[in-house]
Amino acid sequence: MWETAQTMEKDLPYRAVSRPQRQRLSDSIGAQIEQLIIEGALQPGHALPAERVLAEKFGVSRPSLREALLRLEARGLLKVARSGGFAVTDVTAPTIASPLAHLLQRHPTAEQDVLELRHGLELVAAHFAALRATKADHAQLRRVFSRLSGLRAKHDAVAAAQIDAEFHLAVAEASHNVALIHVMHGLHNLLNTTMRHAWEVMYREPDSVRVLHDQHRALLDAVLSGDAGVARDAAHLHLNYVRQTLLQQVPPAQDARARKAPVRSRRKPTARRSARPPRSPAPRSQ
Repeated sequence: MWETAQTMEKDLPYRAVSRPQRQRLSDSIGAQIEQLIIEGALQPGHALPAERVLAEKFGVSRPSLREALLRLEARGLLKVARSGGFAVTDVTAPTIASPLAHLLQRHPTAEQDVLELRHGLELVAAHFAALRATKADHAQLRRVFSRLSGLRAKHDAVAAAQIDAEFHLAVAEASHNVALIHVMHGLHNLLNTTMRHAWEVMYREPDSVRVLHDQHRALLDAVLSGDAGVARDAAHLHLNYVRQTLLQQVPPAQDARARKAPVRSRRKPTARRSARPPRSPAPRSQ
């Protein structure tokens, strides 16, 4: 999902670090790397340049740079890469969704709650993605959409769900809202679970697959054009279509909304007396 170090390296805005008056140089170096992570310029899995190269870009000594990198590693923002250097950790890794994802597999009607949550989050993501997406974000969205389009005729719900989730996460990342990105990554397992079910349903109806493709294309075009209002509308139409399509697959008795309807109190039936004609009094003896 993430850009490789080679393709992104030339675009990263490393700047020479000026020596602060009341702050250690290593703290200033660390602060700039943190800012690059917050802005999304350094994404999870991105390998930092070699220590010598990075020290030259920052205009600092290698000991000061090494101290900053070790501090960031201790705080969980960097990790040691296989090459021996440092790479950015996934600070938005999913940590809360796995148990709920397993629960949804046993109770598929609960996925309506997930779709309602997605509806709100992804409208916000689409809005800000249209306003803030960079050229690199546009390229990533086009790549993921191209991969998703290639799965239209393969009827592989697992693969389609994975790429579909990547597409919506790419929209969220293009919003450059760190809190929103964190929440969306936290829902990654839930996205895969609900999307897999959705694609299993959609593949049964070729027209539904075409509609999904057109809706993803409309969302992509809106983000690329920078039209926030159209992007929100496209996200709303897409998520509402998925939700309504899945609702049609749920028996009415099992519908999540039906389960929340008030239950009428039931009274135990009272025993009824048999409607026998009144007994005539016995005749008196004379």
